[in-house]
Amino acid sequence: MIEVKKLQLDKNKRIIVISDIHGNIKLFKKLLDQLNYTEEDYLFINGDLCEKGPSSLNVVQYVRQLTQKSDHVYVTKGNCDILYRYVFKGVDGIISYMKKQNNSILNEMLQQHNRSIDDFHNIEAMTDFYQQHFKDELEWLESLPVAYETEEFIIIHAGIDDLDNWHHTSEEFALSTPSFYEKEHHAHKNVIVGHWPAINYRSNQDCSNNPLIDLNKKIIAIDGGNQIKTDGQLNALIIENDKYSTSYVDELSDEIDIAKTHVDSTRRTGAVTYPNYEMKMMDEEEFFTYCENTRLGIQQWIKNEYLELKDNMTYCKDDLSTTFLSVNEGEKVKVIDNECSGYVLIKRSNGEVGWIPREVIRN
Repeated sequence: MIEVKKLQLDKNKRIIVISDIHGNIKLFKKLLDQLNYTEEDYLFINGDLCEKGPSSLNVVQYVRQLTQKSDHVYVTKGNCDILYRYVFKGVDGIISYMKKQNNSILNEMLQQHNRSIDDFHNIEAMTDFYQQHFKDELEWLESLPVAYETEEFIIIHAGIDDLDNWHHTSEEFALSTPSFYEKEHHAHKNVIVGHWPAINYRSNQDCSNNPLIDLNKKIIAIDGGNQIKTDGQLNALIIENDKYSTSYVDELSDEIDIAKTHVDSTRRTGAVTYPNYEMKMMDEEEFFTYCENTRLGIQQWIKNEYLELKDNMTYCKDDLSTTFLSVNEGEKVKVIDNECSGYVLIKRSNGEVGWIPREVIRN
């Protein structure tokens, strides 16, 4: 049975839920500023403070400070927050991970003391180092509950098992299950999760990293693909007066003006996301190719520059929007890819990601 802490919240206060900060302290602070966060708000941080971004240790220390300043800050474990367990358990694979993933809290801790993996003759010696120098941080991460439950919702990093009593969910499932939105649950209240980027559920919908809010299914997925997707973002879910709204920040900095209004007539939507990259080419045009996504069985228009042939199979090279957008004259948009022929991949202020003809942008 997982550790679940029950809360009684003041319904007159604003609730902010953020997940998957992934070591990006700058984006996290930027989002809090954008939200005008104060200690009067309830702030939930739903796992994965660490890994992938450049400042995992700073994020952990900063979030600890927030919990010390306000008893309205609540933090859950994420799968990326407990990687130190693999060191303590002597799992050799963690060394390979650390060598591959430089942006890891485990590497940051070594670097803070001018140490490297090669300085340790075995994994037990590395365990001793972490216990000696970062005992407080690691004990704090271990002390975090797996979930919070209120009258209205459950906050848990990855999801809950489809059980009559969801409290019997295993910790592994709670922290690591993929694609929870495609599953079912019996909790009879909204389950708010991160872990699996919301865009992964939009293969045949308008492309966006915004939270997915499905009150009929009682699942809200808020992972914006921060530090994982090229166009990813750090999302916030805001609950106020029983209403849901969202906000986001990202690291895209190249902003351009739209020179003339463009109304899309193709009605093409969708996104290619991990791990569904295998394509069957059906009709090649000048700028895009009509493909069947062989794993999903759906049709998608792939920008030609993103298609590649490997081992006699056709693949999309990476996650990619297959959505075509309408834009308005004078609108400011962020550029994701300006290197392709005929079209530019952009992100609108509402979070929509897609392609527009090159001639509508202002040079």
